Amino acid sequence: MKKLFLIFLLLPFIGTAQVKGTHFEHGLSWQEVKDKAKKENKYLLVDCFTTWCGPCKYMASTIFPQEKVGEFFNKNFVNVKVQFDQTKNDSEEVKSWYADAQSMSKAFKINAYPTFLIFSPQGNLVHRIVGGGEADEFIAKAKMALNPETQYYTLLKKSESGNAAPETLKQLAISAEAAYDEENSEKFASAYIATQKDLYTKENLEFVRKYTKSSQSKGFELMLKDPEKADAVLGKGKSNEILSAVVLEENIYPGLRKPNANVDSLVAAVQAKYPTVDISKATELIKIQVFHADKKWDKFQPALLSYMKKYGAEVTADRLNFFAWAVFENCKDTDCITEALSWSKRSVDETQAKEPAYLDTYANLLYKLGKKDQAIAMQQKAVDLVAAENKAKYQVTLDKMKKGE
Repeated sequence: MKKLFLIFLLLPFIGTAQVKGTHFEHGLSWQEVKDKAKKENKYLLVDCFTTWCGPCKYMASTIFPQEKVGEFFNKNFVNVKVQFDQTKNDSEEVKSWYADAQSMSKAFKINAYPTFLIFSPQGNLVHRIVGGGEADEFIAKAKMALNPETQYYTLLKKSESGNAAPETLKQLAISAEAAYDEENSEKFASAYIATQKDLYTKENLEFVRKYTKSSQSKGFELMLKDPEKADAVLGKGKSNEILSAVVLEENIYPGLRKPNANVDSLVAAVQAKYPTVDISKATELIKIQVFHADKKWDKFQPALLSYMKKYGAEVTADRLNFFAWAVFENCKDTDCITEALSWSKRSVDETQAKEPAYLDTYANLLYKLGKKDQAIAMQQKAVDLVAAENKAKYQVTLDKMKKGE
């Protein structure tokens, strides 16, 4: 009797714990889920996920279980999870949704995960969220689905009349981008820009910058024609930053994917086509990466030293370590190794000597320059800090240094 009494006492608390997070429906068919949303007059959230998707797992383990997330979604939505890949470990419930998942994938063009489809209580698709996010950010995105003024597909339908107001076009461009609908995003952005009499306001130029994604964009033409005028509003060098990103995407990267690509020829062709666009910083880094991949060390070393002389102050600790290790492994010139040692020291200092890989690089460069005692001390720090699964590899290097090998 005492055991039964305790169980009854615990039941209310168990029930409370279960509803703190987001409640997802189980054991219902697609039609039954839609019927439930209609009956309760709630929007319907469909979490389209796959078993291999990292962000999907993060949403499931970290975001949806939060009390404030559950409070919002349980109040406003009927929620259901639908798995879009198929594995040998799938439950019978997952298998029962296979056909619906395939149908949804085709009908709603789901090609990124997680995707969240949101339907009205009447069963009409009104909004889409692509990608997850932290709790407050995700709730803010979902709130847009509850307002007809910000529902993507509702706005899209209204625009079909051809008389959409400028602010509607602007919102459509933003919503289309969030929905990964790039074609419509660019279309509505261009339509909005065309309604503006003065594009050189701060607000308009910020919008133009965001939607300048190709050489056919209005913003590309605008900034190519008069970069100084745009920079006067956006800040020095902003126009070139935007232009160079487009130029690289359209003219350099596609060429590099071809067999026997010649980076020097590609750069020369771009400079001839867009002489006023400065792509030197990006292309000098690209050359370093290409020479490294192709093992052209005679070109790699001078290209790297030139880049670091010009842009070294801006290089991150991670890249400093990469450059320094590449020199350690492939360059014999003492002056170059000494330069690399200074880069490596920076990476160590900028991470407060807490990154074992950076300490390991620094120690190896010290050893290569004949500074044995300093190298051993630094490598010992790396061994002490490194995770257990990698400790043996670091210890081997330390032992070799001690033996003078």
